[in-house]
Amino acid sequence: MAATLSLLEGCGPKISHYVLVENSLRARDTAKADQILEQSEKEYGTKSQVLYRMDRGMTLQLAGRYQDSTAVLEQAEEEVDRLYTRRFRTEAKAFLINDTELTYEGDAYEQVMINVLKAVNYAITGAWNDAAVEARKIDHRLNVLSDRVQENEAYRDDAFARYFTGLVYEVTGDVNNAFIAYRKAYDEYGRARSWSRTPIPPMLRADLLRVTDALHLSQEHEDYRREFADVTWQPVSDQQQLAQVVVIGYNGRAPHKEDLFIDLPISLDALKLALLTKGAVGRSNQDSRAVESVLYGLNGRVVRVALPRLVPQKTQVAYEQVSLSGARGYFGGRTELGQNLSALAEKSLSDRFASLAVKAVARAAVKYSLAEGAGRGARAAAGKDAGPWVGLLVGALAKTLAAASEEADKRSWRTLPDEVQIARLWVPPGDYELRVRPLGRDGGGVGQESMRTVALQGGETKLFIERVLP
Repeated sequence: MAATLSLLEGCGPKISHYVLVENSLRARDTAKADQILEQSEKEYGTKSQVLYRMDRGMTLQLAGRYQDSTAVLEQAEEEVDRLYTRRFRTEAKAFLINDTELTYEGDAYEQVMINVLKAVNYAITGAWNDAAVEARKIDHRLNVLSDRVQENEAYRDDAFARYFTGLVYEVTGDVNNAFIAYRKAYDEYGRARSWSRTPIPPMLRADLLRVTDALHLSQEHEDYRREFADVTWQPVSDQQQLAQVVVIGYNGRAPHKEDLFIDLPISLDALKLALLTKGAVGRSNQDSRAVESVLYGLNGRVVRVALPRLVPQKTQVAYEQVSLSGARGYFGGRTELGQNLSALAEKSLSDRFASLAVKAVARAAVKYSLAEGAGRGARAAAGKDAGPWVGLLVGALAKTLAAASEEADKRSWRTLPDEVQIARLWVPPGDYELRVRPLGRDGGGVGQESMRTVALQGGETKLFIERVLP
């Protein structure tokens, strides 16, 4: 039984560093948050190095170490590409134990976010041409995903990633590709709205009007003008001498996963035991799991199945109020929802849940059969006199270990936000005080207002990021 308890301790979720990282971010100590993440690398283990690099890429970006962030995310991307084809041996081991034995590759939307964050790193340092190279990588990844995933209602494209590539293309003067990206973003926002819970950002309508006008796409422009009759927009010629400020708000915390244990009794006595156990220990957690595993092992007629359950952590921020004030005047705007990452996580898990459930039930059945076989084998090997007792003991231990080793794969990119919001403002060149104030759904302030001084030149685009945890 001691071996069982050791196994339980070894496979428990490693979440303490996430709490410390969030506390540091809440205190706006981004350097400390990254330091905590760096010191926690061993907790990830060899099978979760992609996840470590995803998490670290985000904390490095928030700490202002953009080149380091890009380098770490590049390693994550290379590892994801290398792991595209899994090894049979690893799959077999995971089937006999649990899915945490698989090397973590990230969900499809997480893989796309690797490239998005890299593009943000380039853009925030003014390296817009490098950001355009990353934008083309995003296009390629999304095109491959669309070809691979045939179900229309599945996650097979990414509206925000498309929108951001359009922004990058437009900044670098590639208006034709900007139009293509904006159009794909518009189509994807509409297609996925039922599950993404992300309406089409109003600014995207103005962007489509602006670029179709610049490209002299008369038919498309007229179509959009009729469709967006209430949208105010500026032609490119009016913006050429202005400076653009882009603010990206990372709001809230990404959802996390926990175990959903389903105990399947295969006899009436086992059913009574399962009900009594649940009544005595309550909801399954790290401590009660050990007790349940031992009791189920002794009874020998309860099969445990573990599935992941998503726990949302919705942000309190409705939007950020963005203002620029200086000698040239006062200019204000607000961020618009670009990406609901919690909805993407829910969709990803929902699309895979049926196959995860079938696999988990099959694994539990195999574990049970192996435990039964171990008991019979031990009974036969021990002989007539000691056989029954040895068989019972070995069988009980094997079934206890089978229940104890059942665990869902709860890994996910938890340093991501709940939502990504974005604002774009065009202002005359000059020196400004940039203020970003997070507001709640009741209109009141949420979190802390940030303030910085910015010097803007005509035709220049500067990007800033804000991290708000509530």
